[in-house]
Amino acid sequence: MQTLLRYYSFSLLFTAVCLIIAGWYGWMSSGTIGGTMSVLWIVFVLSILEVSLSFDNAVVNATVLREMDPVWQQRFLTIGILIAVFGMRIVFPIAIVSIAASIGPWAAVELSLGDPEEYERIVSAAHIGIAGFGGAFLSMVGLTFFFDEEKDIHWIKAIEESAARFSSVPALEIALVLGLVYGVSTLLEPDDALTFLGAGVLGLLTYIGVHALGEIIEQREVRKKAAGEMVRSGLGGFLYLEVLDASFSFDGVVGAFALSNNMIVIALGLSVGAMFVRSMTVHLVKTGTLSQYRFLEHGAFWAIIVLGVIMLVSAKYHINETITGLIGATLIGLSLAWSIRHNRSERTATPENAQT
Repeated sequence: MQTLLRYYSFSLLFTAVCLIIAGWYGWMSSGTIGGTMSVLWIVFVLSILEVSLSFDNAVVNATVLREMDPVWQQRFLTIGILIAVFGMRIVFPIAIVSIAASIGPWAAVELSLGDPEEYERIVSAAHIGIAGFGGAFLSMVGLTFFFDEEKDIHWIKAIEESAARFSSVPALEIALVLGLVYGVSTLLEPDDALTFLGAGVLGLLTYIGVHALGEIIEQREVRKKAAGEMVRSGLGGFLYLEVLDASFSFDGVVGAFALSNNMIVIALGLSVGAMFVRSMTVHLVKTGTLSQYRFLEHGAFWAIIVLGVIMLVSAKYHINETITGLIGATLIGLSLAWSIRHNRSERTATPENAQT
């Protein structure tokens, strides 16, 4: 229990503060106990929704973060929290409304508080572009993990071994994502299809650009190391994680309007969830959980591929966020169960256990 509190104490404190603010806001806006309890309940459900949708995000964050030096790890866990909580859960929806409605940021804030229905309509109308960008980026993240010829650990062997073999084909994963983006675009109206295609291509370019920057930085570090310098930068990984975080946030922000169209309530609920995702990331990195459970990463990246495909398809068909969260949780749970079974079989096969 003390170990868990070590990693989650700040998130629990943050949750308590957000609930107090939610209770105060509920009472001030409704003046009734029923209205206050309704706000508190929505904030609680939104936080659970965010955690369920983003657990795979925590696993992937930990995968990248464990390769970064301690300085950049700390920067991601401090500056990154501000970007994730304040930037994506508050500034991002306001920016969408500001751009879509051609109004200033403050006018967008006033619209969210004074006419939440219109605010919700504008944010929801931007869903096609968000789905194209986020779906393409996340699909690339997941596919790149499996299209790796040096990968020698496979969970779903029939598929993952084939992906590793075909990884020598240049840009195959890009072709797959482009094909999926184009396929979905054919189901949309012409104007929506153009928006979707443009956003999908931008998502691909963003992924390629972030990785290209990371590669440039890594090559620079290799040259410095060869010259006897021991300086290592995690800027490329930091930028990659921030874009990845943003992509994961899209579905949570848009999906939150199914429960409330109040900007303050949404920001409080999603911020609590985002804080717990950060705590889970730290927990996974510090305890070495990923190395203990060899297939856990695989489950997370399969969940990312599923989430990316669902985001792309959601441009045409609405898919309940609960289903998305359940699929991700199921894949991660199965990979964890397979990892535990593998660990047990290895312990059983050791000479010590064989002798006893």
